[in-house]
Amino acid sequence: MTDILEQPTDRAVDPQRRVDEWLRDFETALAARDVDAAAGMFATDSFWRDLVAFTWNLKTVEGRDGVATMLHERLDDTDPRGFRTTETPTEDGGVVSAWIAFETATGRGEGHLRLVEEGAWTLLTTLQELAGHEESKGVRRPRGTTHGADRNRVTWSEQRDAEERELGYTRQPYVVIVGGGQGGIALGARMRQLGVPALVLDKHDRPGDQWRGRYKSLCLHDPVWYDHLPYMPFPDNWPVFAPKDKIGDWLEMYTRVMEVPYWSKTTCTSASYDETEGEWTVHVERDGQPLVLRPKQLVIATGMSGKPNIPSFPGMDRFEGEQHHSSRHPGPDAYAGKKVVVIGANNSAHDICGALWEVGADVTMVQRSSTHIVKSDSLMDLGLGDLYSERALAAGVTTHKADLTFASLPYRIMHEFQIPIYDKIRERDADFYERLEKAGFRHDWGDDGSGLFMKYLRRASGYYIDVGAAELVANGDIKLAHGNVRELTERSVILEDGTELDADLVVYATGYGSMNGWVADLIGQDVADKVGKCWGLGSDTTKDPGPWEGEQRNMWKPTRQEGLWFHGGNLHQSRHYSLYLALQLKARYEGIPTPVYGLQEVHHLS
Repeated sequence: MTDILEQPTDRAVDPQRRVDEWLRDFETALAARDVDAAAGMFATDSFWRDLVAFTWNLKTVEGRDGVATMLHERLDDTDPRGFRTTETPTEDGGVVSAWIAFETATGRGEGHLRLVEEGAWTLLTTLQELAGHEESKGVRRPRGTTHGADRNRVTWSEQRDAEERELGYTRQPYVVIVGGGQGGIALGARMRQLGVPALVLDKHDRPGDQWRGRYKSLCLHDPVWYDHLPYMPFPDNWPVFAPKDKIGDWLEMYTRVMEVPYWSKTTCTSASYDETEGEWTVHVERDGQPLVLRPKQLVIATGMSGKPNIPSFPGMDRFEGEQHHSSRHPGPDAYAGKKVVVIGANNSAHDICGALWEVGADVTMVQRSSTHIVKSDSLMDLGLGDLYSERALAAGVTTHKADLTFASLPYRIMHEFQIPIYDKIRERDADFYERLEKAGFRHDWGDDGSGLFMKYLRRASGYYIDVGAAELVANGDIKLAHGNVRELTERSVILEDGTELDADLVVYATGYGSMNGWVADLIGQDVADKVGKCWGLGSDTTKDPGPWEGEQRNMWKPTRQEGLWFHGGNLHQSRHYSLYLALQLKARYEGIPTPVYGLQEVHHLS
C-alpha cells in the first residue's frame, strides 16, 4: 500500500492525485478487510461521520481507534467499494477537500473527504438510496397512464379514493407518523416516494394550521434557500422570509401534490408496543370516531421543541388578567393599550413583544438569563451566505451540496468553524451590541463564543434572530426587567428583587421540554425514560449536559425502544434528515438486515 505520508510536495500541488491515491489505498484496505491499515490512513485527531451507510445509524467515530472499532463490527456486512471523486478536489490552507461516491452491499452513497498531511481529517459517508428500491424519479419517473383501450381501467383519482378508504381501515400502515407539521409532511412525502405505506396524523383541521394558528406577525427567520422541502423547492419568486400563513398554504398544497396520506382532525390517545409481534397498537380519534392502528414503526414528529414549559408561580391562580404560554399567543390585536409582561427573552419573546409594541401595548420583557442576539442580515450574509443564498447558487452550491457540506463538519469541531463567523458579526454590528447592552440587555455569544447555530444544536434555546424587536429593546421602546418571578398578584407580576410590574396579560415565553415528554403522555413514562432526552450533543455547555454523545440525541435514528423514532428540527433538518430516517424505515419494510452500530446510551431522562 502506498504510504500517504510520502511525497507531500507533489501531492500538495495535485489534489486530484492525492485524493485518488487515498481512495484507492483505502478501498484496497477495506477489500482486504485490513482494518488496521484502513484506520491508519486517518489522522490522529480525525472524525468519520456516517449517516446510515455503514452503521444503520447516525454516528460519528473519532480517531483511529474509533474507526477501527466501527470497521471491525461493520465492514463485512457493508462491503464498501467503488470509491471515487465526483468533481475535482480543491486545496485550501493545507486541507484537500473532495466530494466522493461509493457503493455498499445495500445501496449507493455520497460523501465528503478532507485530507491533511497525516491522513484523513474528516470523512462523511451517507446512504442516498437502496439498491433495487430506488425512488421513482428521473429516468425511473412513473409513466402515469397506460395507453390503449381498457374496459377495466382504474383512473388516478379512483386509485387515490380507494387508498383513502383502505389505508388505516382494511389495510394497516407500516409507519404511523404522529404530527403533521413540516417534519411529518416531509417524512410522509419520503415514505410515499419509497413505496412504504404510511399515515401522517395531526389534530388540526388542515395541513399548515400549525403555522396559521400562531400570532399573525410570525414569519420564518431562516431564509428561503435554507427552507426547501424534499422534491419540491420553493419557486424562484418566493419571499426570502415567508409569512406564517403563506407557509401554511404551501404545506397544505405540498401535502396534496405529493399525495401524502394525511389524516387531519386526528388525535392519538395512547400507544403501546407488543415486543412479541413487533407491532404498535395506536388508539386514535379521527374526527370524533375511535380507531385502532397497528403499525410496525411509530414516528414522533410533534416538533423538535417538545411540550411547552409552563411555569408554576405562586399567585397564578389569583391573577385576574389573561395569561398563556407563547405557543398559545393569538397575536397582538386584542391587547392594544394594555400592559403586557412577557416572561422570557428569546425568539418567541422578542417576536411577541415587537408585535405588541406595534399595536400600542405597554410591553415589558422579563429577562431571566442572558440571550444571544444576531441581526438577520448579518446571519444571512456571514452565517449562511456561502451555502444558502443566491450567491451560493451562482457558485454552484445546490441545496443538496449545501446540506452535505453542513453534514460534513463533525459536531465535535463545528464550533471552531462558527467562532470566526461570530467574531466578524461582533465587529460588523458593534454599535448595535453596544446600544443593546447599554439598555441593560444581558447578551452572550454562547459558552465558547460560537454563537447561534451551536446554541441551537446544543440546547435549542437562548437566542434570537433579530428582525426588529431587539432594536426596540435597544431603543427602550420595549421595557426591560431582570430576574425570576416571585409571585403574581391580582393585577401584577412581582420579581424576586421586589420589582412590581402591572399587567393585564402575562405571556410565558418559557420554552419547551424534550420531545420524549410527548412519549410519556402517549405511551408511558417508562418508555420516555427508556429512550431518554431528545436533542443536544452532550457538549457540557449550558443546558446541554455531558457526557459527549457526538450526534443529536435520539433524532432521526434508532432509539432504545424498538420501532420508535423521533423526527423534527427546522425546515432544513426536516428536509435533509428525513432522507436518512426514510431509508432506515424502508430497509426494515423490505426486510433488509439493519444491524445498528453504536446505539445511543441514555444519560439524561429529560
